[in-house]
Amino acid sequence: MLKVAETTDIDKRIHEELEQLEPITLQQMKEIRLMNRTDTKFVTTKQRLVRLLQLCKGQYFAQFHCGSRIASYKTTYWDTEGHFYYMQHHDGRAPRQKVRVRTYMDSKDTFLEVKTKNNHGRTKKKRILVSSQDVRADEIGDSKGVSIMVDDFLGEQVRRSLADIHPTVQNQFHRITLVNYGKTERLTIDFDIMFHNYDTNLEDNTGNLVIVELKRDGNVYSPILSLLRELRIKPHGFSKYCIGSVMTNPALKQNLFKPKLRSLRKISEQI
Repeated sequence: MLKVAETTDIDKRIHEELEQLEPITLQQMKEIRLMNRTDTKFVTTKQRLVRLLQLCKGQYFAQFHCGSRIASYKTTYWDTEGHFYYMQHHDGRAPRQKVRVRTYMDSKDTFLEVKTKNNHGRTKKKRILVSSQDVRADEIGDSKGVSIMVDDFLGEQVRRSLADIHPTVQNQFHRITLVNYGKTERLTIDFDIMFHNYDTNLEDNTGNLVIVELKRDGNVYSPILSLLRELRIKPHGFSKYCIGSVMTNPALKQNLFKPKLRSLRKISEQI
């Protein structure tokens, strides 16, 4: 873990390097259509993020929204009493799903979302706009201009009602979004991830770890891949729901996540 003074210094350096990247607005981001998208996650540290941002200068835009290049998110994951969605991931099942309520803290927009990962590793997301994190079964949400009740949406997507699931783990984090000049890929960079568990009331955080996710159009050339290799930042799976659950609920089955936790601890020690 970083000390307070070290954390303040590294956060300042991240902000300074980010300011050197050309901005791109949320409206301009909508022009980017990744029709044949592939997703790859990487895990690194804040120290290496500073160097990565330096290398991105002249090749990547930084998303600028609500007056900032860094966005704040709050997400609450819902699961059954037996933690069905967690166990699907732990046991390597596919297809598998997750149910969550995500709030974009800067705009206050909140969505009820269902993520589905198929047998080919592709992830699809369905969502409806809701009024707040305190979602209700009879609430009417909005799906691209079409009204739908929360329970009807869940019934369509996961064949469950809101009464069948409950809030389990909430996380809050900061996100940087980069777009390459060719507009063929997006890079999300998540850090300062904090977890709260509703079942155990325990809290934890990821310290100086940074989660990078590359979303690109098929196998087109990606400038970031060579930069990541240069910094020895390697692909590494990371589910915020599962890692947050393991870190805050020792009663859960977690055998298959233990090697991943050990590797995350080693990465956090890198400079």
